Parts: sequence; structure tokens; C-alpha cells
Amino acid sequence: MSGDELQTLHGTGSFPFMTRLTRRAALAGGAATLALAACAPKASDTASKPDIAPAPPGFRDGVAIAAAIAAGETSALAEVEAAIARARAVEDQINGIVTETFEIARADAGGVLAGPFAGVPSFIKDLIDWRGAPTLRGCRGLEGHVAATDSVFAARWRRAGIVSLGKSATPEAGLISSTEPLSNGPTRNPWDVSRIPGGSSGGAAALVAAGVVPFAHASDGGGSIRIPASTCGVFGMKPSRDRLPYSEPGAAAPPLQISVNHAVTISVRDSVELFRAAEVPGGAYPALGEIQPLTRRLKIGFAPEPIGGTTLHSDTRAAIEDVAQLCRDLGHTVIDYTLPMDGPKFTDAFIMYWAAGAGEFARQVSAYSGKPVSPDILEPWTLGLANMAASRMDDLPGIVGYLLAFEEEYHSFFSGLDILLTPVTGSPAVAIGEQAPDRDFDAVMDSVLSFVAYTSPMNVAGAASMSVPLSWSPSGLPIGAMFSGRRGDDRLLFELALELEAARPWAGRRPAVTSL
Repeated sequence: MSGDELQTLHGTGSFPFMTRLTRRAALAGGAATLALAACAPKASDTASKPDIAPAPPGFRDGVAIAAAIAAGETSALAEVEAAIARARAVEDQINGIVTETFEIARADAGGVLAGPFAGVPSFIKDLIDWRGAPTLRGCRGLEGHVAATDSVFAARWRRAGIVSLGKSATPEAGLISSTEPLSNGPTRNPWDVSRIPGGSSGGAAALVAAGVVPFAHASDGGGSIRIPASTCGVFGMKPSRDRLPYSEPGAAAPPLQISVNHAVTISVRDSVELFRAAEVPGGAYPALGEIQPLTRRLKIGFAPEPIGGTTLHSDTRAAIEDVAQLCRDLGHTVIDYTLPMDGPKFTDAFIMYWAAGAGEFARQVSAYSGKPVSPDILEPWTLGLANMAASRMDDLPGIVGYLLAFEEEYHSFFSGLDILLTPVTGSPAVAIGEQAPDRDFDAVMDSVLSFVAYTSPMNVAGAASMSVPLSWSPSGLPIGAMFSGRRGDDRLLFELALELEAARPWAGRRPAVTSL
């Protein structure tokens, strides 16, 4: 089976927003409330404020590395060797790499490279194809699958001159908010190795946070760029739908495309330049162009409080209220806001659409492996989602219709607002094992629902959204702030991100596990 064929109903590479919904409740058609609502901002909690952390001497992001290579100050091969050494220094502690392709990287670095990131080392998330490397999607049933060609997105990175050192870890099919696949074992958070790095781009975020590479490929169908960016203290932009390549040429289009490709980065400018390098020419949007820090002041809707039966962690509350105050201090108008939407209806629809994708993935893995859908080839979490979908397949046409109509509803939220500000997750990173895919299904669901509370509406709406690493908990865990706009607001979010990065730099903060 080709890489093009190994796609779920909505595309792999993402973890959805989920509510407090047990498998039993789902089978009965139940759902819970979307955790995006408003509450009055409170006084800033200084315990969540990070120290100002400008980049230390010698720190280089991808743009700087590419410039040094172009100027002859270093070489692509030297940068690849240095990154390999950094990977070896920390990999035993974080387990962020599924497949090392160091020899291929050395050969690529010794060849002719061109593009804006010529010679810069990175990693490709193990949900898309990079020619010559395995694509396992975190799944034991796909053992032996090696990509013959690049995916449409990976081809853009190769043309940009990026050198891949291997495939970064992801949960099976990107279906959960922790990166603990049975096929590879848990990936650990460099800030505290007893904690998860988030998912599904957990390996990518851990490798970037630990300083192995300045950026890494990531994807997001319900929060999978923003969640690990938040828990690992890096920057993560989820592009608008159709801004960057995702679907393979000739592949059947899903009913609703919720997943997007991009990256997690240390610097905002790397994210901007990677975005520009991968843009779809002549698409539905004008080219991103040059980006400068924001100058106009915004009206920001502040919605920190979960209302779906979950509790916002006190550290996350203090952090997001502090970010709201930072925005006020920068001259923006911050407005209390309540999302005017039917949270239970949206959540039920999103979860069932996501579960249908898990069911399709299970069928594809069975066809590839020649084995029946079973725990021999798929994790209990994936099987639980697939069974959930099977109980309500007759509802799928109506679910798809509702989700397709949600984009217009979402964009109506911005009447009188420019941006929404929310947490990314309901708490800092939780413990390794709490969301393990072979743990009791309902127990894992409870943990997931408490943790992932804000991200999926932007995927359904195709809207731009980003996690910005502006806060750390008193115990030293990163807590991202999520800023979300309309579909096509990528430029506005990048401008705001540059302003926030200048106001509260983060590049100099170092986790407990670092190769720098």
C-alpha cells in the first residue's frame, strides 16, 4: 500500500479536541460541552511570569544557520554532524526519534542544496512520507512501510534545502494528546522527563525544545501543533486550511479537511520563513510576504474558562491571565467574551468525525498488514475510537453537514473582535502513562478531556491559530497561550507573534534536558 493510500478519513496527523465523553456515553450518542468560554480577567499572577530570556550568545535559529552556510562560515555537512551529535546527547532521555536517517542526511548535506534553508537539519514527523525513510505512523501494523517518494508537503521542504535527520515520534495515527505509542515507547518532555511532551507532534516539539534542531515538521488536525508547542515551550502556528500543502495529488478528498502541515520552531521568524517556503502558489490567499511586528492595536476576546465539566488548572489560569495583562500593557483592548455556540452539539460531531477517521485507518492498516483489525496491529485507544464510530455510522452524513456549516458560525464570533485568546490546554503537561494508549479507554478519555480543551474549533473552521510560549509554571513547566483568528488571518497572527516575542523573549530558556 502506498503512502497516499495510508490516509484516514480526514487525514492523519492531528489530535482532536475532545470533551468529557466516555466510550459508553459515545455509544449512546452522548456528548459534553466545548471548553471555550469567557470569564472576567483577574489580577496577574507574577508566579507564572517567565524571566526575560533573550537568546544566549551563539544561539542560532534556522534562518541564521542557513545564512551562515550561504556565507561560507560553516557547511551543511558540519551543521548536520553537529545536530547528529546533539541528538545522540539527549535521545536516551527524551526518545523523540522513531527512525534515524543519519547516513542519508550526511549524503544529502554533501550534495548540491538550494533554497532558503539550504543545509539546515531538521526532522519529519512520522505521519508523512520522506523519500527513502520508513513511514510507520506510530503503528506496529505498518512495520516495513518505506516511502518511495516525498509527500507533497515534504517535497516543499526538500526544495527549501532542509536536510532531514529522521522521523520524529507520534502517537498511533496522531490520535491522542500524548506521544506514547506502543511501537516506540513514550516520548518525554525535556522540561520534566516524567511528563508528556503533548501530541501528536510530541517528538518534533521535544527535539526542538531540547535544542537538537531549530525547527521540526509538525501537523495539526485538532491541536497537534499547538498542544506540544505549549507543553514544550516552543512556538507553534497552525496555518489556515489550504495555505500550505496537505492532500496528495489524485488522492480522494475527505469530507472535511481538518489537518494542516507546518512546523514547531524556537523563533517566530523561522515559522514565517518556513511558511513562505511551503506556500501553495496561486492559491486562495495572497502570498504571505514579508512580516513585521504588529503596529496596529487589536480587540482581543479573552476566553479562559472551561465550561464542559473540566477544571482549569491554577497554574494555567495564572499564566493566561498574565498574558491577557501583557496584551493590555502593549496597548491592545482585551474584552471578556463568551462563544455563542452549542458546545455539546459541536463536540459530539467532532468526536464522531474523528472516530470515523480512526475506523478508516484501522481498515487500511488491516489491508496493508494482511491481518484482521485487532490488538495485534492496532492500539486499544485506536480500536476504541473505531468501535465508537461503528456504532453511529448512519449519523455521519448529518455530522459532516453540521461541521461543514460550522466555519461560517465560527467566523461570526469575530464580529467586533480581531483575535481570540485562550489557553491551549487545561493544565501543564500531565504525567507519562496517564494517557497511555493501552490504559483503560474511559480513564484515558477522562484525562484527555481535562487536558485538551480549546483547539479543535479552529481546525473545523480552517482558521489560523497559534501557541506562543509566554509563561512557565512555578515548577518550571511551559504553558502556551493560544491566539486564534479567522481563516486567512495567518499574517495577522505572525505579526502579533513577533510583537509578543520582542516583548517577552523565550529563546534563552533552557529545559532540564538540553543539547545546547
